[in-house]
Amino acid sequence: MFEQTIRNFKINFIRHDGRNSFSSGDQIIGHISFDLTKETKITSITMRLKGNVNVHWTAGGGGGKQETRKRYSARLDFFDLKGVILQEDRATRGTKLQLGTHVYPFTCQLPLGNFPSSFHGVHGKIAYTLTVGINRPWRMSKDFVTELKFVNHIDTNQPGLNCVVFLQAPLSGSNSVTPCSLWCNSSPVTLTVSVATKAFTPGETVKIFCEFSNPSSKTATPKVKLQQKQTFYTHSKRNRKVAIKTLACVSGEPVGAQVSYVRTEIMLAIPSSASLTISECSILVVDYIIEVKLHVGALDEVVVLFPIILCDTPVQTYPPV
Repeated sequence: MFEQTIRNFKINFIRHDGRNSFSSGDQIIGHISFDLTKETKITSITMRLKGNVNVHWTAGGGGGKQETRKRYSARLDFFDLKGVILQEDRATRGTKLQLGTHVYPFTCQLPLGNFPSSFHGVHGKIAYTLTVGINRPWRMSKDFVTELKFVNHIDTNQPGLNCVVFLQAPLSGSNSVTPCSLWCNSSPVTLTVSVATKAFTPGETVKIFCEFSNPSSKTATPKVKLQQKQTFYTHSKRNRKVAIKTLACVSGEPVGAQVSYVRTEIMLAIPSSASLTISECSILVVDYIIEVKLHVGALDEVVVLFPIILCDTPVQTYPPV
């Protein structure tokens, strides 16, 4: 069988910058290797570089037997490039390769464009693949697919970019709630939150500055969450599906009752495995929100939400005053 003839296929990338990812316009250099268990005639070895996004989900079906579930899907192709690693010899209609290990170098280049970063979500994915096809006479091509880690790179510290000032600017917000006792005459519990910048990188720790005022008779406990919001669309944008995941959660020190002012810092670690923000794709969007919540007793709570951006370049920060 063809599958038994070719074994131990490997693809190795040569990188001199230490990165394990690729970005728009990058040249991809490497080599493939495989073992043949016997002398084999190969017509050609091809490669195909593709980038696309697929989303799909179902909805409905909860209204009884008469209601059927509806299926929604959408697809976008960013690019589809083809190349040759071993050219077909038209005179002999193939090349005889001996038993043993064979190694072939290759080079290809990602096109320029504002392509979104790689992402695998609940109802879809953005994928960039390099497919190597080994072709034999009168046989189906044997394809080996390698997924590339693609990053939409933005230099967040480059002067002159309009987005840099936006990303480097600190964020702040406040909210309050009045705990409702029998006569609802309590003073409001207030929460003021600030962070040094809007943009962070996976693996970074966010320092959250919190100011509390708790004149109530109840102890208040602050909690911080990092939430990832995945939104999937059809091409018309008339239908969408939202999935929200909590990636990190941490609690701060309780704020005692009858306290007029407390200032503290809460450290929230962003998982290093978190995907980057995706805003440049029309059918798949990934947003991040930091939720700071102050629980007052069992029923009341104060909430402040911060939309943040996850990018691949650390941002220069200026601590809030």
